[in-house]
Amino acid sequence: MNNELKKYLGIDWGEARIGLALGDSETKLATPFKTVKNIGEILGAIQEEEIDELIIGVPYKKQDIRNKIQKEFVVFFNRLKEKIKLPVHEVDERLSSKAADALPGGKKTKASRDEIAAMLILQTYFDKM
Repeated sequence: MNNELKKYLGIDWGEARIGLALGDSETKLATPFKTVKNIGEILGAIQEEEIDELIIGVPYKKQDIRNKIQKEFVVFFNRLKEKIKLPVHEVDERLSSKAADALPGGKKTKASRDEIAAMLILQTYFDKM
C-alpha cells in the first residue's frame, strides 16, 4: 500500500462563485478553504497548497436531465481538465448546498456556503475511499 501523503482539493462549482475545501489522505477530513471566482484562482490554490488530486462536485438534476447549468459546468470542467495534469474525481453534488445550509451556524460563520458545500463534496469522497 502506498503511504505517501496526498493533498486533495474539493471543488463546489457555481455560476458566480466556486467553493474550495482541503483535505489529505492521512486524516481523511475535509475543511473549508476559500471561495474563488475563476479557474485561474483554482490553479493558484492548486500550486500554493501543492494539491495532488481534485474532487469536483458534478451538478446533476434529480433525474439527470441536462440543463443550462449543467452545460455551463461541462464547459468549466473541460477547461479545468485541459489546464491541469492531476487526477480528477467526480462526486454527485446535488444536495451539497442544501446540506451546507442545514448545518449549524449562520451568516457569522467564517466559512461561506460555497466552501462548506465543497467540504461536504470532499468529505463524501473520503467517506467512500
